[in-house]
Amino acid sequence: MKGMVFTEFLEMVETRFGLQTVDRIIGQAQLANDGAYTAVGTYDHQELVQLVTALSAATQVPVPDLIKAFGQHLFGRFALGYPRLFEGVDSAFAFLRSIERYIHVEVRKLYPDAELPSFTYERQGPDDLVMLYQSRRPFADLAEGLILGCIEHYGEAIDLRREDLETGATNRSRFTLTRRS
Repeated sequence: MKGMVFTEFLEMVETRFGLQTVDRIIGQAQLANDGAYTAVGTYDHQELVQLVTALSAATQVPVPDLIKAFGQHLFGRFALGYPRLFEGVDSAFAFLRSIERYIHVEVRKLYPDAELPSFTYERQGPDDLVMLYQSRRPFADLAEGLILGCIEHYGEAIDLRREDLETGATNRSRFTLTRRS
Protein backbone atom coordinates (compact mmCIF):
# COMPACT_ATOMS: atom_id res chain seq x y z
CA MET A 1 0.00 0.00 0.00
CA LYS A 2 1.37 3.43 -0.92
CA GLY A 3 2.83 5.50 1.88
CA MET A 4 0.67 8.50 1.08
CA VAL A 5 -2.29 6.50 2.41
CA PHE A 6 -0.46 6.06 5.72
CA THR A 7 0.67 9.69 5.92
CA GLU A 8 -2.87 10.89 5.20
CA PHE A 9 -4.28 8.52 7.81
CA LEU A 10 -1.92 9.84 10.47
CA GLU A 11 -2.74 13.41 9.41
CA MET A 12 -6.46 12.69 9.83
CA VAL A 13 -5.86 11.17 13.27
CA GLU A 14 -3.83 14.17 14.35
CA THR A 15 -6.48 16.61 13.10
CA ARG A 16 -9.42 14.78 14.67
CA PHE A 17 -7.91 13.24 17.80
CA GLY A 18 -4.63 15.08 18.45
CA LEU A 19 -0.93 14.39 18.24
CA GLN A 20 -0.94 12.45 21.52
CA THR A 21 -3.36 9.97 19.98
CA VAL A 22 -1.09 9.57 16.95
CA ASP A 23 1.85 8.77 19.23
CA ARG A 24 -0.29 6.44 21.31
CA ILE A 25 -1.62 4.37 18.41
CA ILE A 26 1.81 4.10 16.77
CA GLY A 27 3.13 2.68 20.04
CA GLN A 28 0.19 0.33 20.50
CA ALA A 29 0.30 -0.92 16.90
CA GLN A 30 3.88 -2.16 17.39
CA LEU A 31 4.87 -1.35 13.82
CA ALA A 32 8.11 -2.65 12.35
CA ASN A 33 9.10 0.87 11.26
CA ASP A 34 7.78 2.70 14.35
CA GLY A 35 5.31 4.62 12.20
CA ALA A 36 7.91 6.27 9.94
CA TYR A 37 6.17 6.52 6.57
CA THR A 38 7.07 8.41 3.42
CA ALA A 39 4.42 9.34 0.87
CA VAL A 40 6.27 7.53 -1.93
CA GLY A 41 7.13 4.37 0.04
CA THR A 42 5.24 1.09 -0.14
CA TYR A 43 4.11 -0.67 3.04
CA ASP A 44 2.16 -3.74 4.08
CA HIS A 45 -1.56 -2.97 4.26
CA GLN A 46 -1.67 -4.89 7.55
CA GLU A 47 0.11 -1.95 9.17
CA LEU A 48 -2.88 0.25 8.34
CA VAL A 49 -5.15 -2.37 9.88
CA GLN A 50 -2.97 -2.33 13.02
CA LEU A 51 -3.13 1.47 13.21
CA VAL A 52 -6.91 1.57 12.76
CA THR A 53 -7.37 -1.19 15.35
CA ALA A 54 -5.24 0.77 17.83
CA LEU A 55 -7.22 3.95 17.05
CA SER A 56 -10.47 2.09 17.63
CA ALA A 57 -9.22 0.91 21.03
CA ALA A 58 -8.11 4.44 21.94
CA THR A 59 -11.31 6.19 20.81
CA GLN A 60 -13.96 3.48 21.24
CA VAL A 61 -15.08 4.16 17.65
CA PRO A 62 -15.72 0.95 15.67
CA VAL A 63 -13.06 0.06 13.08
CA PRO A 64 -15.47 0.18 10.08
CA ASP A 65 -16.60 3.69 11.06
CA LEU A 66 -12.99 4.87 11.32
CA ILE A 67 -12.06 3.41 7.95
CA LYS A 68 -15.12 4.98 6.28
CA ALA A 69 -14.29 8.34 7.87
CA PHE A 70 -10.75 7.98 6.57
CA GLY A 71 -12.08 7.27 3.07
CA GLN A 72 -14.10 10.47 3.17
CA HIS A 73 -11.07 12.39 4.40
CA LEU A 74 -8.88 10.82 1.72
CA PHE A 75 -11.27 11.76 -1.07
CA GLY A 76 -11.13 15.39 0.06
CA ARG A 77 -7.32 15.24 0.06
CA PHE A 78 -7.36 13.76 -3.47
CA ALA A 79 -9.59 16.59 -4.64
CA LEU A 80 -7.13 19.15 -3.25
CA GLY A 81 -3.95 17.37 -4.32
CA TYR A 82 -4.97 16.20 -7.77
CA PRO A 83 -7.38 18.79 -9.18
CA ARG A 84 -6.81 17.76 -12.79
CA LEU A 85 -8.53 14.43 -12.06
CA PHE A 86 -11.69 16.45 -11.46
CA GLU A 87 -11.49 18.72 -14.51
CA GLY A 88 -14.63 18.52 -16.63
CA VAL A 89 -16.34 16.14 -14.19
CA ASP A 90 -19.61 17.61 -12.98
CA SER A 91 -21.21 14.86 -10.88
CA ALA A 92 -20.48 12.02 -8.50
CA PHE A 93 -21.79 9.48 -11.01
CA ALA A 94 -19.51 10.84 -13.75
CA PHE A 95 -16.51 10.70 -11.44
CA LEU A 96 -17.28 7.20 -10.15
CA ARG A 97 -17.84 5.92 -13.70
CA SER A 98 -14.35 7.14 -14.62
CA ILE A 99 -12.45 5.23 -11.93
CA GLU A 100 -11.17 2.33 -14.05
CA ARG A 101 -10.75 4.06 -17.39
CA TYR A 102 -9.23 7.31 -16.14
CA ILE A 103 -8.56 7.66 -12.39
CA HIS A 104 -6.73 4.35 -11.92
CA VAL A 105 -4.81 4.89 -15.18
CA GLU A 106 -3.55 8.23 -13.84
CA VAL A 107 -2.75 6.74 -10.42
CA ARG A 108 -0.66 4.03 -12.10
CA LYS A 109 1.31 6.73 -13.93
CA LEU A 110 2.21 8.28 -10.57
CA TYR A 111 2.63 4.99 -8.70
CA PRO A 112 3.38 2.15 -11.16
CA ASP A 113 3.57 -0.44 -8.38
CA ALA A 114 0.26 0.54 -6.76
CA GLU A 115 -2.10 -2.38 -6.13
CA LEU A 116 -5.50 -0.89 -6.78
CA PRO A 117 -8.92 -2.45 -6.32
CA SER A 118 -11.05 -2.92 -9.41
CA PHE A 119 -14.52 -1.63 -10.10
CA THR A 120 -16.97 -2.96 -12.64
CA TYR A 121 -20.41 -1.57 -13.28
CA GLU A 122 -23.47 -3.76 -13.23
CA ARG A 123 -26.01 -1.08 -14.01
CA GLN A 124 -25.82 2.54 -15.00
CA GLY A 125 -28.65 4.96 -15.51
CA PRO A 126 -29.32 8.64 -15.01
CA ASP A 127 -30.45 8.08 -11.41
CA ASP A 128 -28.71 4.87 -10.41
CA LEU A 129 -25.27 3.32 -10.49
CA VAL A 130 -24.29 -0.15 -9.31
CA MET A 131 -20.58 -0.70 -8.77
CA LEU A 132 -18.88 -3.98 -7.97
CA TYR A 133 -15.72 -3.57 -5.87
CA GLN A 134 -13.06 -6.27 -5.87
CA SER A 135 -9.73 -6.33 -4.04
CA ARG A 136 -7.23 -8.67 -2.43
CA ARG A 137 -7.33 -6.33 0.58
CA PRO A 138 -10.23 -6.07 3.03
CA PHE A 139 -10.97 -2.39 2.44
CA ALA A 140 -14.57 -2.20 1.27
CA ASP A 141 -15.11 0.22 4.18
CA LEU A 142 -12.43 2.48 2.68
CA ALA A 143 -14.08 2.25 -0.75
CA GLU A 144 -17.42 3.14 0.85
CA GLY A 145 -15.85 6.14 2.56
CA LEU A 146 -14.28 7.28 -0.72
CA ILE A 147 -17.66 6.98 -2.45
CA LEU A 148 -19.31 8.95 0.37
CA GLY A 149 -16.55 11.55 0.04
CA CYS A 150 -17.25 11.79 -3.69
CA ILE A 151 -20.97 12.29 -3.09
CA GLU A 152 -20.16 14.97 -0.51
CA HIS A 153 -17.65 16.65 -2.84
CA TYR A 154 -20.28 17.07 -5.55
CA GLY A 155 -23.00 18.00 -3.04
CA GLU A 156 -25.55 15.61 -4.46
CA ALA A 157 -28.48 13.86 -2.82
CA ILE A 158 -27.52 10.23 -3.40
CA ASP A 159 -28.35 7.20 -1.26
CA LEU A 160 -25.66 4.55 -0.95
CA ARG A 161 -26.26 0.91 -0.08
CA ARG A 162 -23.52 -1.68 0.30
CA GLU A 163 -23.78 -5.46 0.08
CA ASP A 164 -20.72 -7.55 0.94
CA LEU A 165 -20.51 -10.51 -1.43
CA GLU A 166 -17.46 -12.46 -0.34
CA THR A 167 -14.36 -12.18 1.76
CA GLY A 168 -11.17 -14.17 1.93
CA ALA A 169 -8.55 -14.17 -0.82
CA THR A 170 -10.79 -11.79 -2.77
CA ASN A 171 -13.06 -9.23 -1.18
CA ARG A 172 -16.10 -8.21 -3.19
CA SER A 173 -18.84 -5.74 -2.40
CA ARG A 174 -21.68 -4.24 -4.40
CA PHE A 175 -22.38 -0.52 -4.01
CA THR A 176 -25.77 0.69 -5.16
CA LEU A 177 -26.12 4.44 -5.56
CA THR A 178 -29.53 6.02 -6.16
CA ARG A 179 -30.04 9.70 -6.83
CA ARG A 180 -32.89 11.21 -4.82
CA SER A 181 -35.35 13.46 -6.66
